Amino acid sequence: MAAGATIYTFTVTLADVDRGVYEDLSLRVARHPSETDVFMLTRVLAHALEYEEGITFTEGLSSTDEPAIVIRDATGALTAWIEVGAPDAARLHEGSMKAGRVAVYTHRDPAKRVASWAGKRIHRGDEIPVVSFDRGFLETAASGIERRTALTVSVTEKHLYLEINGQTFSSDIHSVFAA
Repeated sequence: MAAGATIYTFTVTLADVDRGVYEDLSLRVARHPSETDVFMLTRVLAHALEYEEGITFTEGLSSTDEPAIVIRDATGALTAWIEVGAPDAARLHEGSMKAGRVAVYTHRDPAKRVASWAGKRIHRGDEIPVVSFDRGFLETAASGIERRTALTVSVTEKHLYLEINGQTFSSDIHSVFAA
């Protein structure tokens, strides 16, 4: 856990119809002092939308050599490298060399993220989705976060329905590719 971090508890009911994933999750999330609620919500949504056996948050902002989220198989081998925010091209290249799958979840304009990587070497960059949401969605939804937050995350046909402590929000899930 990061020094000076504030712990948030998320009780998540996940119904991802697109992937056939239905789970009840209890997440303890350490929010780094420099992290915004919007960034933290992006991490929590990335965890839910990528959920599979072996998923875990890493030290994230407190560690410079790990992504925000990793997925490991039963042997401990790294199968997915999930970045949140604005990683540089070298980090994506490294992640793609280490894991079979890489994804980026951003709370900012995905076109600017992709443009910043133009002309830089990213192993299998054309296979790395950069996932984002409708403009203003994260900012509005993040205003409902409390230290103990109940989330309902439902996904149908690439549309996200989110309930946070009784407030309802929705957004399309957008994807572009890193290269």
